[in-house]
Amino acid sequence: MLSSDGSFHIGEKVVYPNHGVGIIEQISSRTIGETVEKFYLLKIKSSSLKVMVPFHNVGTVGLRRVVKNGEVQKIVDFLEDGACDNNADWKYRFRENSERMRTGSLLEVAAVLKGLIVLNHSKPLSFREKKMLERARYLLVSELAMAKNCDEPMIEELLTKALAKTGLRFPEASEFQA
Repeated sequence: MLSSDGSFHIGEKVVYPNHGVGIIEQISSRTIGETVEKFYLLKIKSSSLKVMVPFHNVGTVGLRRVVKNGEVQKIVDFLEDGACDNNADWKYRFRENSERMRTGSLLEVAAVLKGLIVLNHSKPLSFREKKMLERARYLLVSELAMAKNCDEPMIEELLTKALAKTGLRFPEASEFQA
């Protein structure tokens, strides 16, 4: 999968943090003054959004490969029995969760999802937290489906079973429709 310089190649599935899975459609270069800038053009699967990521920004934006099967198991294990702590102050909690979502780590996204589900048991979520829960759910389901090369309902079932082991309920996509 990796080319000799550690980069991505055309057709490769990657994750753009907070936007989800995308496919590298092209690798281009552009000359700016005397500098030749190379960049990836990726298409985000869910929105068909096209994103240009300069090579030197790959690390900054957190562009990465889709998780491997071993990672999938870690996420499932975490949902089954990982500890969640939520900040009582919603402003701090929201900021912490926003930062976790931006890391691009799927385990962090799973932690946000689980934390918000736990919180939702004791009180209704604010509009923004509900949106974040929906985003975390989408990012998790879409990437895990890509990683395991299966359809999303199979992943939803896997996550539902994992959370059920701690008495939590995985939210249905339909719960987020306005």
